[in-house]
Amino acid sequence: MRVLCSSTLIGEFFVIGFAGLVAMKDDSLEMSTVWTVCGIAMVLSVLLCGMITRPGGVQLGWVLQLGLVASGFFVPVMFFLGAVFAVLWWASVHYGRKIDEIKAGWAAREGSAGPDAA
Repeated sequence: MRVLCSSTLIGEFFVIGFAGLVAMKDDSLEMSTVWTVCGIAMVLSVLLCGMITRPGGVQLGWVLQLGLVASGFFVPVMFFLGAVFAVLWWASVHYGRKIDEIKAGWAAREGSAGPDAA
């Protein structure tokens, strides 16, 4: 799960940065506010890569997804991109857990077979 979720979060890191560049062109938004919010979100996406397997890591990832979708109120294309990344996040968590279960099953079978099984 860690690899899939981290890949999604790193992709979000770049999308958030590009959204900041787009938001910077909006005269109604202050540049310092745009980069403070984008910077916090970008740092959070990188920090979450290391927190995925810890308690609350996946839930914090969902909070980031909601923030990404909500950023569409300032950069309209983010409604679409936020939804795409929310689906990617769901898939990363869902299929990542399935992959982890399969790996654990393989490890258990290899461990129970013993070294003389070959």
